[in-house]
Amino acid sequence: MPLLDHPILVISVNDETRAALLASMQAFDVALVPCATFLEAETLALQGLYHGILVDLPSIVKAKGEEKIVACSLTGFFPTLRVRLMGSMLIPMTMPGAAKQENSVSDFINRACKNFFPRMLRAHHRHAIGISVATQFNGIESRAFTLNISWGGAFIVDFNPERFAIGDELTVFFQEPDCEVKATVRWKQSWGLRHAPGIGVKFHEVNDCLHEFLLRLLKHAKDHDRDRLVA
Repeated sequence: MPLLDHPILVISVNDETRAALLASMQAFDVALVPCATFLEAETLALQGLYHGILVDLPSIVKAKGEEKIVACSLTGFFPTLRVRLMGSMLIPMTMPGAAKQENSVSDFINRACKNFFPRMLRAHHRHAIGISVATQFNGIESRAFTLNISWGGAFIVDFNPERFAIGDELTVFFQEPDCEVKATVRWKQSWGLRHAPGIGVKFHEVNDCLHEFLLRLLKHAKDHDRDRLVA
């Protein structure tokens, strides 16, 4: 059995270096997905599950503009090992401050990646905005409110989140624009923790009514409100 359930993204802007990184990783029983740019890696991470990122340090150092922003976002989200290639050897580079990482490829795979719950990147930025909503699930309608909301979904405060399972479908009613949207439960936070209880939902489709409301509420168009960190 492979060491990890999902692949690692291997990023280098240099074709020869990328091929060498892949060859150097053959000793480890993990699936690898090569990427020539950080934007390519971001597109993949928005569509599938990954355990981590292996990247050659020069690709990060030389990244400019949007590539630099995406590099910052990806390495802030996934376990990351920044390396230099010395012949056929991968040399982890010591990183200062918040960019600290494992000291070897083995530790990176067996500790950082293995302990990371693989998940997809969130496509849209979450805005900490509370608005009144209602949910309908299994024939029961409940009043609720959002803790945050984005073009892709919302976190809805619910004092009995245990009644939901991941993958459940529900209807969310928005009071102010008087419209509704079908949604799927992507994650939940139980009552009794030091956080607000509730469910994270993904909208199935943003209809015209909700689109106009979110445009006024979030003040950013959907295509210009990506969930990226500032480099």
